[in-house]
Amino acid sequence: MVKRQSDSTATESVSAQPRLHQRAAELQSYGTVSPALPLELEAPVRLEMTEQLNQLLADTITLRDLYKKSHWQVAGPTFYQLHLLYDKHHDEQDELVDSVAERIQLLGGVSIAMAADVAETTRIERPPRGREEVPVQLSRLLDAHQVIISEARTLARRASTLGDDGTNDLVVSEVLRTNELQMWFLSEHLVNVPLVEVGKAVAAGGPR
Repeated sequence: MVKRQSDSTATESVSAQPRLHQRAAELQSYGTVSPALPLELEAPVRLEMTEQLNQLLADTITLRDLYKKSHWQVAGPTFYQLHLLYDKHHDEQDELVDSVAERIQLLGGVSIAMAADVAETTRIERPPRGREEVPVQLSRLLDAHQVIISEARTLARRASTLGDDGTNDLVVSEVLRTNELQMWFLSEHLVNVPLVEVGKAVAAGGPR
């Protein structure tokens, strides 16, 4: 005959009290990859790819946050359209952040995540805390895009060489194309054309 568990034992083993303030050793150290995964990619290849992807991730997080700063702090006659455009670009960069981070994890790596670590890793120039003029905002964003586009082209070629087709596809189809398109939208705001009156006629492409 099975002996029933006493009520006192059941009460001790089950509790609605949250177990707070828990800490433990890391499951996996940053800068490493799981040694064996059924991906048909050797660990050294995955290690190199996750290292480069983490650099791309840090810079993409920084660009995303730079867009939100610009969204909040923009001022002047173009406030409305840039306020909306900056936020749209921010949301698109946020999607890239998630895609790149998940690719790192899929490859058996550890994605960079916290703001302090991102700030130490990014290659994008840090802006001041205060507000800046629109041309400066646009220039900073374009400089950041240039950093990411350069990294993306290098990473895509390297991934193709190493046979990491998934990383190549992500970087070309999502990261590179999104950044190229956003760069175009921004750069057109810095073309110096008359706003309300036609300027003096000049030859196409000549000085104004």
